[in-house]
Amino acid sequence: MTKSRLSFLDRYLTGWIFAAMVFGVALGWLVPGVVPFLNRFSIGTTSVPIAAGLILMMYPPFTRVRYEELHKVFRNKRVLGLSLVQNWLIGPVLMFVLAIVFLRGYPEYMAGVIMIGLARCIAMVIVWNELAKGNTQYAAGLVAFNSLFQLFFYSVYAWVFITVLPGWFGLRGTQVNVSIGEIAKSVFVYLGIPLIAGYLTRTVLTRAKGREWYDRNFVPRVAPMTLIALLFTIAVMFSLKGSYIVRLPLDVLRIAIPLLIYFVVMFLVSFYMGRRLGADYSKTTTLAFTSASNNFELAIAVAVSVFGINSGAAFAAVIGPLVEVPVMIALVNLALFFQRRYFETAEPSEVLFNMK
Repeated sequence: MTKSRLSFLDRYLTGWIFAAMVFGVALGWLVPGVVPFLNRFSIGTTSVPIAAGLILMMYPPFTRVRYEELHKVFRNKRVLGLSLVQNWLIGPVLMFVLAIVFLRGYPEYMAGVIMIGLARCIAMVIVWNELAKGNTQYAAGLVAFNSLFQLFFYSVYAWVFITVLPGWFGLRGTQVNVSIGEIAKSVFVYLGIPLIAGYLTRTVLTRAKGREWYDRNFVPRVAPMTLIALLFTIAVMFSLKGSYIVRLPLDVLRIAIPLLIYFVVMFLVSFYMGRRLGADYSKTTTLAFTSASNNFELAIAVAVSVFGINSGAAFAAVIGPLVEVPVMIALVNLALFFQRRYFETAEPSEVLFNMK
């Protein structure tokens, strides 16, 4: 019975995700008390329901990581180098260019979009990678690698791209002060908690029950949590901003255009570079998704702290994940098409989600 139900959920996952988006928008727009109720469960700029959804969403993939082999990811200097170039050179520059081209008449929207480009993904990329049958080991390793880089260099990047560079193009820059502590909190909540939980679960249960029992019994039991938590998180995100989406559709579209271009271009360029590097499908897909995704929670936190919670920058940062979710679902299906078209089919044991 459980297997049939989960197969049904997997089979129509794309439809369920869009249904969750529509449900969230309708809930936030038609039920006035929903947003104040959800906002009661916030700590600073962090929404507890969204944080809980993201942590639960990421926990099952981290239970599958073979931590004893994780060091092998960091031995591949070409993969690490390519990830570094994609995430910390191509990505921020591309988003900056798109922001000043499409939003130069809306300086706060422009700043919010630039902040999204600077915040490299440490959360939902794990889920997109899983759905596209990417390499879980490499996803965990690259996310950890980018998180350390983000911890030490985000403040510098924010100063360069938001304070200095706009002046070179006749635009007014904004002073950005973001502490390492604020970044570290985001990294710990959205990466550290599920990673530690996954590591402890794997370590304790494999020692107590054996690896064969763990892989055959425990992992399949917790795997559905990812999809359920994903649908919950999407519904909450869209409900919190449902009224804005309905009342300001043109502004949402104006912000969405550069974001849409960014996600698609980053994915395709990174996928092509990974393929040219000679990586197999699972690693190529992981490189593409770790490059195309962004840490929207950090971007929102910085936008709120610099411009204020009701600012255009904060609004643009919030629109980021609302655009990213449907685009990434489309890119998951595109990645699976590329797998069928250009790579050998994965072994059945490697397949976690059926997107047919």
